[in-house]
Amino acid sequence: MRLQDKVVLVTASTRGIGLATVQACAKEGAIVYMAARNLERASQRAEELNAMGYRVRTVYNDATDLESYRTMIEEVVKLEGRIDVLVNNFGTSDPKTDLDIEHTRWEDFQATVDINLASVFVSSQAVIPHMKKQGGGSIVNISSIGGLTPDIARIGYAVSKDAIIYLSKNIAVQTARSNIRVNVVCPGQTATDAVMNNMSKEFQDFFLRHTPIQRMGKPEEIAAAVVYFASDDAAYTTGQVMAVHGGFGLPTPVYADMIDLSADRKH
Repeated sequence: MRLQDKVVLVTASTRGIGLATVQACAKEGAIVYMAARNLERASQRAEELNAMGYRVRTVYNDATDLESYRTMIEEVVKLEGRIDVLVNNFGTSDPKTDLDIEHTRWEDFQATVDINLASVFVSSQAVIPHMKKQGGGSIVNISSIGGLTPDIARIGYAVSKDAIIYLSKNIAVQTARSNIRVNVVCPGQTATDAVMNNMSKEFQDFFLRHTPIQRMGKPEEIAAAVVYFASDDAAYTTGQVMAVHGGFGLPTPVYADMIDLSADRKH
């Protein structure tokens, strides 16, 4: 029970990595708030988890409305008196408009970067005074392998996720004396609904050819990294980036070709 009685707030939490994080934190004894725009869906998920003996509640957050980041923080503090852990899980990109440098309009690039960065900046800015007052806290930001490895498309998403890493390190340095820790989890290709429904089988297979562990990650495996950073197990850890990606990007650039050649020789 590494998060026993801690108050945890998770954004974009009704599915995928966010929902897995809610479940993992609740399992560790936390009181978890699901921040979501669709409160009906969030309430349904919360009821299901509460029926399992967990303590899960909901709070409104609309990623397109910056004020709602501030109000969600204030509402949780009003109800619980504190926030021990903030997990900034929100992130978005429109594959139809977020393309490469030649084909992405500035307006679309700026919109992607703005919303993804704001989700971390505004919520962190709002929670830090409360964490200072209570003697500390933990902020865990979800970036992406796309923030570590340049891509041939989704330039807005990649730049925003890279910026989240650097922003997190800045916040970590600026708040360390207040016992506030800030760390980053960078998921690789993860078997969420968003990935399975929006990325072709060909792309998924191509990506896995360059992943030594040879499978997608599971949302609960990303959540496990979040729990570590949120807990006192990471009490001396701040400003760090954990890539949970099955080894993607670690081997030689010709890794996939070498694996194919090795397989051909065996046959």
